[in-house]
This record gives sequence, structure tokens and C-alpha cells, in this order.
Amino acid sequence: MKNSHAIALLACGGTFDKDYDPISGELKLANTHIPEVLAQANQQLTLRLEVVMLKDSLQMDEQDRRKLLNACCAATESHIVITHGTDTMTESAAMLIAHKAQLADKTLVFTGAMRPFRLGRSDAGFNLGSALMAVQLAAPGVYIAMNGRLLAADNAVKNRALGIFEPYLG
Repeated sequence: MKNSHAIALLACGGTFDKDYDPISGELKLANTHIPEVLAQANQQLTLRLEVVMLKDSLQMDEQDRRKLLNACCAATESHIVITHGTDTMTESAAMLIAHKAQLADKTLVFTGAMRPFRLGRSDAGFNLGSALMAVQLAAPGVYIAMNGRLLAADNAVKNRALGIFEPYLG
């Protein structure tokens, strides 16, 4: 049974959830920061949070992407926001697009951050808020919400020089 009034938040890790480890001096993934971001936003949505994995997207493989696909298919919600590392966000989105028959009535919006939420001056909260609004307004399909833009996932590219996502221009 579909739950069209709620939004599933599927956390996959990425820069959004990285935290500084003062012992090792490295950025690590230990838990998701989504609840803290949402608490600061005073949002009023019906949300269900599921941590699918906590990985740097450069370390994600086909098995991880299949796990994400399975979580999207199993979700009873028709609106799904996925937090994901930006380096391979388009690859994970492409896998979901390739299985669109299984996800035909769902709106899936990927988002992430260029700077970890925990380090401050992050785009994480803005991007998550944008994705939550976009998933409620967009038609079924797979999208990327970053930098105040909503892009069809099959027409989005990360501009590494500018640190933004933009339409793919060929």
C-alpha cells in the first residue's frame, strides 16, 4: 500500500554526513546528521528516515546501488529524498532510471552537500530543504536537487571546478 502523504528520507552518507575525527584528523562517517538538520529547520512534514548506508560515494559499488534500489522499491512512500555523496550521485541516479518500471509512480530526488554539515557553512540544510520541497512538487521521475536547482537526473552533471550541479550541455 502506497503512502502518498509521507516522504521517505533515505540516507546513503556522503559529505552531507561526514564529521571531523580529531584523533585521526580525517573526515569520517559514523551516523547521519539528518535529524539535526531537520530539527534546526522546524519542518512540519511527515517523514520516515532510513539509513541505507553511510558511505563516501567514491566507495560505493554495484551492490550498494542495488541496496539503494531495493530500499526505493520497498518504500511505501511515493515521494523519496535520497541523501548521497555528490561524486557518484549521477551514477546511482542512472541505476534508478534504468529500473524506472519498478519505480514508475515514485518521485525520487537526490541531494547532498559540498561541505559537511558538521563543519558549518555547509549547503547541506539548504539542499535538503530544496529536495523536500521539490519531491512534493515534481512529477514522478528521478531528479537531483542541488544549489537551488532541480535537474532531471539524466541531464545533470557535477561541475567540479565550480562545485555545483548544472544541466549537461553535451
